[in-house]
Amino acid sequence: MRIIAGKHRSTALASVGKGDPGAHLRPTTDRVRESLFNVLQHKIDFDGARVLDLFAGTGALGLEALSRGASFVAFVDDGRAAQRLIGQNIAKLRVQEQTELIRRDALRLPGRTGAPFDLVFLDPPYRRGFGARALATADAGGWLAPAALVV
Repeated sequence: MRIIAGKHRSTALASVGKGDPGAHLRPTTDRVRESLFNVLQHKIDFDGARVLDLFAGTGALGLEALSRGASFVAFVDDGRAAQRLIGQNIAKLRVQEQTELIRRDALRLPGRTGAPFDLVFLDPPYRRGFGARALATADAGGWLAPAALVV
């Protein structure tokens, strides 16, 4: 996996390796991320955007947004393997000042005290109903800007 475009273009991200079956990591492939961001670039101005990456996994989606001009990304994941990979990727890109790793269950976010987020990536485990619940929790907790785009 690598960053597709922007400031960190072509930077290889930390390898998932053989994976961790218990972590349920399903990294978004380069090709899928490229297609997704090709669509998003016509819907959102990444320059200065604040991004929330729920069920962040490796953090590839949020890091891609950061590379394309987002000003800040918060990654939320409660899995240890995911947290390790996100931390490695943040360090590799040297973007500690523009990121926050929130080591929590996305279904149990506390109320937000900082600025809300303009763009939300939501990629929960399949067939568990976590997506709608996490989004409702984020919205109720003040994490979402009024016109936030949820992907």
